[in-house]
This record gives sequence, C-alpha cells and structure tokens, in this order.
Amino acid sequence: MPRLPNQKLKLIYLARILSERTDKYHALTLSEISAALGEYAISAERKSLYDDIESLRLCGYDIKVTRDSHVRYYLDTHKFDLAELRLLSDAVQSSKFLTQKKSRELIKKIGELGSKYEAAQLNRQDFSANRLKTENEEIYNNIVTVHTAISENKKIRCHYFEWNSHKQRILRKNGDEYILSPWALLWDDEFYYLVAYDSDANKIKHFRVDKMLRVKLMDEKREGDGALGDFDAALYSKRVFNMYGGEPTNVRILADNSLAGVVLDRFGTDVTILNHGDKFEFCAKVMISPTFYSWVMGFGNKMKILSPESVANEAASIAQEIVDTYKN
Repeated sequence: MPRLPNQKLKLIYLARILSERTDKYHALTLSEISAALGEYAISAERKSLYDDIESLRLCGYDIKVTRDSHVRYYLDTHKFDLAELRLLSDAVQSSKFLTQKKSRELIKKIGELGSKYEAAQLNRQDFSANRLKTENEEIYNNIVTVHTAISENKKIRCHYFEWNSHKQRILRKNGDEYILSPWALLWDDEFYYLVAYDSDANKIKHFRVDKMLRVKLMDEKREGDGALGDFDAALYSKRVFNMYGGEPTNVRILADNSLAGVVLDRFGTDVTILNHGDKFEFCAKVMISPTFYSWVMGFGNKMKILSPESVANEAASIAQEIVDTYKN
C-alpha cells in the first residue's frame, strides 16, 4: 500500500480524535478510530493502533477501555471536566461586559476543551441572547491594551462615554481624551472595571471597560506609585461599593443578626464583630460613596451607621430626602 501524505501525523490526529470524539460516556472501536483517521487521509491497521494507543498512554493520555459486545477506547481525563466547562461557560454568559457575539465565540472555544458531546451540551445551554450585554465590540482589544500597559508600566489614552435618555453615546470631557495610568482590572457586579490614576484630577478613578473607546498605549511611564504602588485587589474590592470612589473611612455599623451572612459576604470573615443580643456591631474600612449609603439603607431598620457622626448624619439626610420625594 502506498504511504499516504499525512501518515507522519498519525499520532497527532489519533490524540485529537480521542480528545474530541470520546469521553467516559462515548467510546470508539478500533474500526471507528480507523475510519476517523481515514477522514484525515491516514491509514491505520489494527495492530498499529494498539501500539499508537500505548504510545499516547506513555505520553500521559488517560485512555481507558470498555468491553461489551465490542472493545472500545475513550479518553477518560480531559483538561476540564463537564462541571468545570459549565462553570466557565456560565461565567461568560453572565458577564455584561462581553457582547453576545464574543460570548458565543468564547463558549464555542470553551466547548473545544472537552469532547464534542460536552460542547453540544454547552451550546444548548447558551442563554446569552436574553441577557443584558454590552454593545461595545472594542472591549476585547481594549482589555489586551490595558493589560499590556500594566505589564510594561505605561500610560494609556482613551475616550469614555455615557448613555443619555435617547440611548445615544455621549463622550465625557466634551470628547477630549483621558490620559490614565492603569493599575488593575477588577470584575465587580458582572462588569469589568479599570482602576487607574488620573494625573489631571490627581486621584484614583474607576472606569467601566465596556464604556472605553479607542484605547491606545502610550510611551510615557505611568504615574500613581504613591497612591497605588502597593495595590491589593482583594482588599480594595471589599472597601469599594459598585466601583464608586470615595474617601476611605473606618465606619462602625449596628446590624440585625439576620444580616451576619450579608456582612461576611461583603467584608470577609476577618471583619471585627461584637455581639449585642439580637444585634451585632462591626467595623470596616469602606469608600464613602452614594452606593455605600444605598447598600446600608437597602436593609431598612436592620442596619444603622453608628460612627463617624458625619457619615451617620449624611445617611440620615439622604433618607430624609427620599421620604420627602415620596411625600411630594
């Protein structure tokens, strides 16, 4: 028999076939494996396949055998199991900063990490079409540019927009560019945020990545070492509410015992707690912002700011404004 042109690639295609077409619930006979190799213009005799499968095992492929009326082979261990693939797929689907198009592309690629049968299950469970998604197709390239700037210690320039009531994009700063020193990308409330130092404003700011346009890398070295040089993303996310900036302040809050889980979820188990019967007191450093006050008041009379007095008074003033709005 003449030697076919792809014969040297036999082991590579055999590994691909076992990876894509088999799992613990789907196995192939040697005849089916031979036919699959034939699709790539590769001939395979039974004896040579035994040797090839053994070679793949020696390379670390977890190839198992099942016996019923036929002897069948399958790859038992993929890089990701189905539960892990679903977890990754669900994270992509729920991410508001990804467009529907990009979400589907990523879910397809995630499916390729398992067998074709697992990929089919992921595709059947794609609910991204009914979810709130960004319309900014630039976001993927923007993320790459920001990561490059952080790793190379450089600034970026970009435009930033907001939506108006006519569903139109309106550029901030009258269309002028922002010159920013990026320090971190954080995922909060299903959105991706850039934490950056704004030299013009001389302070740390947050920017929704899906609202950034025409992000470009600059040659200038980034600034903000003093403010963000020892940046701790985990600690920072505990203090910031919905990525609103503000003055870091130690606050003391009284809460109903039913909110213990809420507080621990927000601030972690290392938060200081003092028990007072059916209530408890806790202390935490937070960024004082409108969303912090909204978070506290969202629990009604089950949570109350005790100190600092200025923060407690501001919360009371906001609550009174809300009462007055409904009275009017």
